[in-house]
Order: sequence, then C-alpha cells, then structure tokens
Amino acid sequence: MSELGTSHLPKGWAWKTIPDLVRNDGVFIDGDWVESKDQDSNGNVRLIQLADVGDGVYRDKSDRFMTKKKADELRCTFLKDGDVLIARMPDPLGRACIFPGDPKPSVTVVDVAIVRSGKGEFDHSWLANFVNAHEFRSAISGLQAGSTRKRISRGNLATIPLPVPPLPEQHKIVAEIEKQFTRLEAGVAALRRVQANLKHYRAAVLKAACEGKLVPTEVELAKNGNRKSKLETGEALLARILTERRQNWQGRGQYKEPAAPDTVGLPPLPEGWTWATMPQLGELNRGKSKHRPRDDSRLYDGPYPFIQTGDIRRSRGTIREHTQTYSEFGLQQSRLWPEGTLCITIAANIAETGILKFKSCFPDSVVGFTNNAHPDTTRYVEFFIRTAKEKLAQFAPATAQKNINLDVLQKVAIPLPPLAEQTRIVAEVERRLSVVEELESVVTANLQRATRLRQSILQKAFTGELT
Repeated sequence: MSELGTSHLPKGWAWKTIPDLVRNDGVFIDGDWVESKDQDSNGNVRLIQLADVGDGVYRDKSDRFMTKKKADELRCTFLKDGDVLIARMPDPLGRACIFPGDPKPSVTVVDVAIVRSGKGEFDHSWLANFVNAHEFRSAISGLQAGSTRKRISRGNLATIPLPVPPLPEQHKIVAEIEKQFTRLEAGVAALRRVQANLKHYRAAVLKAACEGKLVPTEVELAKNGNRKSKLETGEALLARILTERRQNWQGRGQYKEPAAPDTVGLPPLPEGWTWATMPQLGELNRGKSKHRPRDDSRLYDGPYPFIQTGDIRRSRGTIREHTQTYSEFGLQQSRLWPEGTLCITIAANIAETGILKFKSCFPDSVVGFTNNAHPDTTRYVEFFIRTAKEKLAQFAPATAQKNINLDVLQKVAIPLPPLAEQTRIVAEVERRLSVVEELESVVTANLQRATRLRQSILQKAFTGELT
C-alpha cells in the first residue's frame, strides 16, 4: 500500500483496496473495447463515454449506440443503476460518479472502470466520493502513465488504499456529504447567476453606449445650454478626418477615397451622429506573418512582441501582455504596429478585440485598426465591435475553422458620435465595466473557494471528522 494507507484511522475503520470491497458476485472491471465499426446510431444499447463521467456528477452527454446483438457478440458488461464509474483518462484523471440508469440498456468504454459491490458491504456513493477526494486523486497522479494523454490502469487503481468505516457509518457520511454539498451547490448556483447577470449587464452597457443612450448626447447638452464650445457633429468629425487624410496622402501615389457604409435598413441614429466605416476613420489592415514554415526557430525569441489570437482573447479589451516575441528575422517578414492599435481577430474566435499597450507584430489572423482622430475613437470602435460580434460571426463559413475576411470588417457600419461625446461615452463605459470586473473577481474567488470547500468536506468525511 502507498503512504496513504499508513496514517491513523478512527476506531473501527480499516485500510482496504477496491478489490477488497468487491465480493465474488460484484464487479471491478474495465468497460468494453468498442470500436467505431461496432457502433450503430440506430442501436438499442447506449454506449456511455468518458464525457458522461463527471467529477461527482453523471453528465449524460454522449450520443453513441450499438445493437444488442453486437453487445452480446463482444461480451459487453451491462451497467446497473448505482454502479460506480471511474474515468481512467482526464480531465480530471480518476474522476468518479454514480451511474443513475438509462432508458436503454447501457455499456461503457474501456477507459471507464466499473465498480459494483454485489453483496459486498460498502456504500457506492461513499466510494465515489472518496475517489473524488484530494487524497485519492493525489495517489492517482503518482500512478499515472502515458506520454501524450495521461491515464491510470485498473491494476494501479486496485493498489490505492481506502480508509473504510463500518457500513452504517458510510451511510451517515454519505448523508452528511449530500447535505453539505446541497447547501454548497445552492451557493454556487447563486454565484453562477450573478456571473450571468454581470455578463448581460456588460452587454447592455455596451449596447446603450453605441445607441446614444448611456450619456446625454452633444445635441441634448447644446439644447440645455450645457455646451460651451461649438458643436462638432459626427458628420463634421468624419469630414474633418477624411480631409486630413487627403492632405496627408500627398506623395504616396494615387489617393483612393474609402467607401461609405451601406446604410439601407440600418436604424435611425441620435441627432448629431453619423454612419462611418473603419477605413474612413483610419487604417484597417491584416497583420503579417508570411514566412513558411511558421515554426521556423529563426522567427522567434527576439525583442519585438508578437501578439496572437489567444493574447487578444484573454485581454479584456486592453493587451498588456504577450506570450511570444519576434526576432529581427521575424520582423523582416512582418510589421510592427504602434501602441494604441485596435487588434481584431478574424479566425478561430471571431471579433475578439484588444488595444495594444505597446508596439507589436501580429499574424494575418488578426486585423489592426489605427486612427489619427483621437484614442477615444479607437476605444469607442472597440466597444462597438464587441456589440457586433455575433453579427460578424454570421459571415463566417460553415466550416470547422470559423473565420471572416478583411472585406467584412471594411464594410461594417459604425454609429459615430461627436468626438466630445465619444470621450464621455468611453469614460462612462470604463467606469461601469471596472465595477463589473471587480464584482466578477469577487465571484470567481468565491467559486474557487467553493471548490476548496468541497474538498475540505470530503477530507473531513474520510478522516472521521464529518460525522
């Protein structure tokens, strides 16, 4: 036995292994080796998968079947209500749950171990809970094998000692665990509801901001006599940006006027606003990473940050960190974008956004937007892209690799407020979202605490301190 089996036990408890607990009429075996060719979507026998085995919860996710004839031919072991299912592959490795039964006869795959007491005297729920406890999970990690996907053999599972109380006390332990878990899960459900509400509130704030409903508009302030300077409407702002662009274009070849947005079918805008496209407001271009192969070691580990789609997805709107760098060789086939560039993903996770806080390169799966008007315009556009994310995703082809092209982003119609109003919108959105982020951090911390508390309950249960 491992070191787990050397600690002191309460009176009447004993160290045993799973095979010790299973009588001759019980079961401790692996599921069955069922290949794809053995399966039949119209079959009347359900094939329980690893995905169905949750950490203490039966997930009921899979949709695989086979015929009764094939199951008998393969001499499959049919599951019974109350069987303990132990996943021999991650994640996490060694998780266990109780099989609640199924309307169809059911078998399971070879990477799931089945434990059934028969006439042996142990409580199945007690065993499942202990398998999910930290002590047993730690013992499993010391016995795992495999280079790419870790797994534990049933033979190694059979060597791990369990602190086994008398059967009546097992029942008491299970009842107390279920009572405390019920309370804990109610708290977790409440936290999940708060998470969902914060997500909805965040979306509502951004939507209101981009519809002119979050702060008083410049026109409203002018009518109320609260505006001291001359009003520059969104239309005047756009005209000024385009004029400055033409003037700055001299000496760079033939100038091409960026296309105006198609406003057919678009909703009316607040007074003083206008529709614009990103090419009208600034530069919109894909990143560069043309070198092949892209895993060439000469490209990396230099002084130039190299932003990837994952960095943008994790950024929460502002890119402050990077996980990769380009060398001088890498920079030669790429481009160093300026601080303040809005990065928009067009592959994998479509329309994830983040504004650079440092100069950086990025690949052609990312589009960069820069403007000369004001940093608040970039942030406002970033807010709007978040609200339009689902609509942009509709332009992705129905393939496994979802992506959109630059042409889609070039045509996006953006509701443009006056610059002074953009500044007030950005300030108010950031104020509200900072509160949301603080609350989300509190919720996340409490969810993590709930996970630790769950393990604390199990630890007390299997040291005799819970009952």
